[in-house]
Amino acid sequence: MSPDRTDPTVPGTPALLTDLYELTMLRAYRSLSMTDEAVFSLFVRRLPARRNLLLACGLADALDYLEQLRFSPGDLAYLETLGHFDEPFLRWLEDFRFTGDVFAVPEGTPVFADEPLLEVVAPLPEAQIAESFVMNQVHFQTVAASKALRVCTAAGARTVVDFGMRRMHGSDAAVKAARAFYVAGVHATSNVQAGKLYGIPVAGTMAHSFVQAHDDELQAFRDFAALYPETILLVDTYDTLAGTELVVRLAEELGEAFRVSGVRLDSGDLGSLAAQARRILDDAGLGRVEIFASGGLDEDEIARLVGEGAPITGFGVGTRMGVSSDAPALDMAYKLTAYRGSGRLKLSPGKRILPGRKQVYRVERDGIAVEDVLAGADEHHRGRPLLRKVMEHGRRLPGASPTLEQIRALAREELEKLPEAVTALDPADPPYPVRISSGLRAEAGRVAQKLAGDAG
Repeated sequence: MSPDRTDPTVPGTPALLTDLYELTMLRAYRSLSMTDEAVFSLFVRRLPARRNLLLACGLADALDYLEQLRFSPGDLAYLETLGHFDEPFLRWLEDFRFTGDVFAVPEGTPVFADEPLLEVVAPLPEAQIAESFVMNQVHFQTVAASKALRVCTAAGARTVVDFGMRRMHGSDAAVKAARAFYVAGVHATSNVQAGKLYGIPVAGTMAHSFVQAHDDELQAFRDFAALYPETILLVDTYDTLAGTELVVRLAEELGEAFRVSGVRLDSGDLGSLAAQARRILDDAGLGRVEIFASGGLDEDEIARLVGEGAPITGFGVGTRMGVSSDAPALDMAYKLTAYRGSGRLKLSPGKRILPGRKQVYRVERDGIAVEDVLAGADEHHRGRPLLRKVMEHGRRLPGASPTLEQIRALAREELEKLPEAVTALDPADPPYPVRISSGLRAEAGRVAQKLAGDAG
């Protein structure tokens, strides 16, 4: 298995990382011989406020799960203690495997409301049990990538480093988010485990505690620079500008041996302090020493700093990106859309489901996308189809395992094909158009009419 697809946080099989009702439904389906082919679609009903698009992410972990899905003897022994499952069902689970197909948009693809990120085609019990884990992974990583994209958009050509691990919601989130951030364009992470697993560049500076542990701030800088000559020195432990002056003194002491690459500002009015620190450094002939900023940053604060012309060359972004503080969850759903060859949907208000397996066609003009058409899988429309078959009979297809660098490159290419208003931070007016084909609308109407008739 390539390191891009290794899950470091879940020991053994994740078969029990599911909701109880998935398993009780499996038992019911089996007892009723409801094992015909089903289609489930994973999609987002509506975009969060201020989001013009989402960046699909997490497919690799979803496919890993489906390929490896097994119930261990320990899993079965635990399920037996719950009292919900009889012996024949537990024995059936011993040989349970996912044997279906998966169609998905490649990771790094911009997607919009109602568009499937993936669709599972499999015997009903197999497609059903995929819901909890697949949705968990794709949901979180899509949230993370979409937030990081906004941060990178605000930063422009400036460096962005992921500093978010310490306040993120668990180790799995910290590792998977670092990967998703990198897909979206973040340059490096402070998370060493993510660096090892995924080959993401790792970066860091120094802690306030190192300065505090010294009796003298300048001596702290001397000691750290002696060990890491090209480091970035943290100058705001006591007074940002005084700390910057100490960096100048260190440069005078070391002369040609001075190789410190930058100073880091972590508090206060970052724009004003960056301007003043820049003047201090420039007046001392240290124009090559860059200024790196961190501390409570998100896309709005970065956009403000950039807009004001703050002389900051890089940003360390932590909590607000790590937990996607303004939009931590998506209205994502994994819903049955076909069974036994017939379209299925719900009639619940505000929870539209489009029946059957689908395809998304991205229509482009002069290399720029102008609209998406959401259609039935058997329809043909102008435009570029986005959903691809990535798994067949429970096995990942050749070409369905791109490297992380390839995914990152694809994201960049796909984003460049969207209108500027759609990739901007402000809400696009009008939003990017997603048109439902006449054929899919007609099929939805037929299914709804039949359900209404059956209910009557």
